[in-house]
Amino acid sequence: MLRAHAGRRRLAKGDVLFTYGSAPDALFYLERGRIRVSTTAASGREAMLGMIEPGQWFGEVSLLMNAPRVYDTRAVIDSELLVVPATAFHALVDEQPKFLREFVRLIGHRYRWALEWIDATILLPFPMRLARRLLDAQQLHARSVPDDESAGLRLSQEELSQMLGVSRQSVNRQLKEWEAKGILRLDYGRVTLLDKEALRLLAS
Repeated sequence: MLRAHAGRRRLAKGDVLFTYGSAPDALFYLERGRIRVSTTAASGREAMLGMIEPGQWFGEVSLLMNAPRVYDTRAVIDSELLVVPATAFHALVDEQPKFLREFVRLIGHRYRWALEWIDATILLPFPMRLARRLLDAQQLHARSVPDDESAGLRLSQEELSQMLGVSRQSVNRQLKEWEAKGILRLDYGRVTLLDKEALRLLAS
């Protein structure tokens, strides 16, 4: 039913979808491409919060709260999205309570993930945080592209450093160490996980 009310929008690499403080005018679904989610401090320092992969709906929290967006979104590569206008979204939710329950469930999952992310960022040692981030990215990729599970993750060392709040040099040093042990392989802008079991042990 959401798809029946959706239009299409294409973004070229680098195009902005919406920014912090913008009005909640639509719900989005990523059909192809990748969308970077980030926030920028008053100092100008950017923190990457995550990556939206194909198969994900997003933007529902601001719609349900009727509040401005709280992060920035930008296309990492050429992308195509479904766009459900806010009026159509609210009409469907008002008419179908079961839809509202599903969106509450989705928000609950995101909230739980956010708490786990905060906990990991503050309390865990850096190697464990990095291992968990790589496994989370692999799991998300596997859900989005089930036939491409063995392919390398399109995740740069700069993006990983921004996600974890550490220097790029620290990320590079740890990844190189794991590459030497055969746990993963590094290519330009990609990380391929070769030994997920070893990475799970590091994450735990």
